[in-house]
Amino acid sequence: MEHEHSILYGPVNHFLKPLLGFEVPDHVLMALVVLLISCIVFPLMSRRISRDNPSGFQHMLEMIVGGLKDLLEDVIGHGAAEKYLYIIGAFACFIFVSNIFGLFFFLQPPTSNPNTTFGLGLTAFLYYNWQGIKTQGLGHYLKHFAGPMPLLAPLMIPIEIIGHLARILSLGMRLFGNIFGEHTATGIFMGMLPFVLPWPMMGLGIFGAFLQTFVFIMLTMVYIGGAVAAEEH
Repeated sequence: MEHEHSILYGPVNHFLKPLLGFEVPDHVLMALVVLLISCIVFPLMSRRISRDNPSGFQHMLEMIVGGLKDLLEDVIGHGAAEKYLYIIGAFACFIFVSNIFGLFFFLQPPTSNPNTTFGLGLTAFLYYNWQGIKTQGLGHYLKHFAGPMPLLAPLMIPIEIIGHLARILSLGMRLFGNIFGEHTATGIFMGMLPFVLPWPMMGLGIFGAFLQTFVFIMLTMVYIGGAVAAEEH
């Protein structure tokens, strides 16, 4: 089912198309809106952080950050929170806010477009491999692709390469499929019963946005953990 465009698609492209010569895709506009919101809201929130008189919202944020740190330490290992909190936090914030866009009829979630989700998957893929090379060294990192026995290397190397490349597909398709399907179903049901379903569907949408964010960052942590611990395999 083809989604309608966001409220920004027409006005923005009416202005930009004569300048650029092409229309900016809606998912790109929505991704830029997510980045703009993040660049404005998060710095403003940081100014309201108080050590002496923390608000309830600050306690919630501290709990979320603390949970991410504990998860990083458990999945990747000691010291992981300090190394990888920013990249995992960036993934979490961008994906969650993008998913939440699906709750508003005048917006479109960037993550309901495969170009966005595969871009996120490719970013995670490049990052964890870079961390593996950085931690292990190029030669030592590539060595684990050959498997435990040199005799098996001709078989193991293609299997390992295909397996790692499939992670891009797994991350991208899982996020895209769930958000696209949820956004489409919500639009259909809310069009049929607009005064009955909005609140339950919004609650389900928030849960789905959180769940898909968690799955993506959890898998990314697992991939990073496997890359930096390749020497143990």
